Amino acid sequence: MRRPLIAGNWKMHMTLADARALIKDIDQRLGQLDGTSDVDVLICPPFTLLFPIAKAVADSPIMFGAQDVHEESQGAFTGEVSVEMLKDTGCTHVIVGHSERRQLFGEKNDRFARKVRAVTGAGLTVIYCVGETLADREGGKTRQVVDRQMSEVIGPDVPADRLVVAYEPVWAIGTGKTATADQAQEVHGWIRGNLASTFDQATADRIRILYGGSVKPVNAAELLGQGDIDGALVGGACLVSEDFTAIIAAAAARQLA
Repeated sequence: MRRPLIAGNWKMHMTLADARALIKDIDQRLGQLDGTSDVDVLICPPFTLLFPIAKAVADSPIMFGAQDVHEESQGAFTGEVSVEMLKDTGCTHVIVGHSERRQLFGEKNDRFARKVRAVTGAGLTVIYCVGETLADREGGKTRQVVDRQMSEVIGPDVPADRLVVAYEPVWAIGTGKTATADQAQEVHGWIRGNLASTFDQATADRIRILYGGSVKPVNAAELLGQGDIDGALVGGACLVSEDFTAIIAAAAARQLA
């Protein structure tokens, strides 16, 4: 069984004081739960918080990562951050291809392909996001869209041990809507099949695929109970310690079952 990963994407939230208080509460709650040592926990704060977060989680099992990265190692790219800068903070993961980067900032698969290779080439783990819009789903194009997002970005040159994939249906992010467990499992199965075609089945079976689309305590157990759902990329619920740790507890319960 693949080890679950519960990742919290803070997006553009949290001051330093807020972040310290949240991490302290999450850490205390994790210490009161059974089985959480069998779950990887990751938080992805804004760039400005990476160095202080490194100190805040130093004595904690919580890992930390970044929400994005520039594909070049250095240069005249005002407002951007390179993978070496991220690595310098001690972070271990980087999110690439989030739907907000696609929808709000117009980034395309060719750029995500370069970002993925920059991250993995530096020895960090990439969380590569894929997912369809509501129009895609209603038009019966979910598999076509997700396959394209995978095949145009993930190739055999990407180190599989540095790769996590996150399926995030755009229509279920921040809308209160959630894909049913069966819908999510179906797409996760397609993604694993794509990975098997890119690498091989044994390698695909080792790669973790997360679900990210309005994951909450009330639906976490059902989603995490699916065979190809190996964790969650959590949005709003990760900003509330009680909710985030409840999702982690659901992942731990799956491991204990």
